[in-house]
Amino acid sequence: MIEQNKTAPKDVFANRRNFMIGGGTVIAGVSALNFLSAPAAAAQRKLKGTGEGDVALLQGALALEMEGIAAYTIAGGSGLLTPGTLKVALVFLGHHKAHRDSLADLIRMAGGTPVEPKSDAEYIESLNLGALKSEGDVVKLAAGLEQGAANAYVGQIAALQDPAIAHLFAQLSTDEAVHWAVLSSALGNAIPAEPYLFG
Repeated sequence: MIEQNKTAPKDVFANRRNFMIGGGTVIAGVSALNFLSAPAAAAQRKLKGTGEGDVALLQGALALEMEGIAAYTIAGGSGLLTPGTLKVALVFLGHHKAHRDSLADLIRMAGGTPVEPKSDAEYIESLNLGALKSEGDVVKLAAGLEQGAANAYVGQIAALQDPAIAHLFAQLSTDEAVHWAVLSSALGNAIPAEPYLFG
C-alpha cells in the first residue's frame, strides 16, 4: 500500500525544471546516515566547507524530491493504476524516498534544517492531481515530472561548489532520467532523435 504524504504548478514540467534557478531561492518545504549512498557519504565528509549556495540547492532538491514522493503517493493511491504499473511506481517512490533522506541528511550535516513537505492538498492543487482520470494520465504526469527533475539536477551541477555534492546531483539526475525513459517507453513515445536530452 502506498503511504499518504501531507500536501499540486500550473505548468508542472517548467516548474520542476526551473525549481532551483537563482541559486536555490525557490525552496519548498532516505535513510539515516548509516544508509547514505556512496556519493552522499563522500559529500557528507566534505560538508564542513559547504557554502550557503550549495545548501540552498540541496534544500531545493529536497523540495523537488518531496514533490515526486507526493505525486507517486497520491496518484498511486488513486486506484487508477494496474498492478504492474503500481509495482513500478512503488520502485520509483522508493528511489525518491532514498533521495529525500540522503539530501536531508546532508543539509543537517551542513548545519541546516531540511525543508518540510507541503500538505497533500497543496500538492494536489499545484500538480493538478485532481485532473487525473486514467492510468495514462498518471504515467504522462510522472514522465513529465521525472524529465523536469532530471533537467533541474543537470542544470545545477555547474553551480555547485562542492564536487562531492555535484557528483550526488549527477547520480540523482541519472535516476530521474531512467525513470523518465521507462515511463516514456510505457507511453509508447519514440526515442528522441536529437542528443543531449537533459539539461
